[in-house]
Amino acid sequence: MKNVLLLVHDDGGQEARLQAALDVARAVDGHLTCLDVAVLPAMISADFDGTGTAMLIAEERNRESENKVRIQHRLVHDDVPWNWVDVTGELAPSLVQAAEAADLIVVNRRLDGFPVPDMRGLVRSVVVKSHRPVLAVPEDRPGIEIAGRALVAWDGSAAAWTALRMAVSLLALAEDVVLFEVQDGSVRNAAEEAAIYLSRHGVRAQIVRRSGGCAAAEAVLGEARQGHFDYVVLGAFEHSALRDALFGGVARTMLTHSPLPLLICG
Repeated sequence: MKNVLLLVHDDGGQEARLQAALDVARAVDGHLTCLDVAVLPAMISADFDGTGTAMLIAEERNRESENKVRIQHRLVHDDVPWNWVDVTGELAPSLVQAAEAADLIVVNRRLDGFPVPDMRGLVRSVVVKSHRPVLAVPEDRPGIEIAGRALVAWDGSAAAWTALRMAVSLLALAEDVVLFEVQDGSVRNAAEEAAIYLSRHGVRAQIVRRSGGCAAAEAVLGEARQGHFDYVVLGAFEHSALRDALFGGVARTMLTHSPLPLLICG
């Protein structure tokens, strides 16, 4: 994961995104690409000649220009190599288009003060369409401890295997890795197989199992809250409607409530 793509936009989650992206780039000795998106207005002006819409676009671009000056002033004093890309458009399509040269995309899991755009929907769209892992961070938790403790939500699905393969370079830097399996009858391949895979990459993983007494989503969320972890890895959003309903439900719950950064792949 040498190429980190960061969503830059002047909103309440920007600081958390920036710090997390810098932390990852430092940990992997990587490069940061800042994608500054001036978002098009959601509603077209009612004056029919486009004047109102043009003014909204101009205001948004001015706001992002000022934001660019602030962020670049910080980056020039940092120790991470970076470049900057300015675009105007919608967030998800802009990220997907820029993701071709990216190994990881950094966004928020949710913005409580900004109901539009829906970051949870954005994450799903970007994961499915870009085929890149997405690091979705809480807006109130700046940064991520890559060398800390990682929780891997495991159900043995194709999406879980994809997440494991995409995350292995980061998991190799973690102090502890826990494979967390909920025994609710949906596990395709036991966590021991995942542990063997990781061991061949020099990663020693502990297996923790919980009975299916509660929904998998609630079990994973509870472990994330209580287990003193630094981030969570999970696979989600399979093309199968049934699998998406089962494990995608974990992703939706975690995107809504997780106190930890989420590395989501699918």
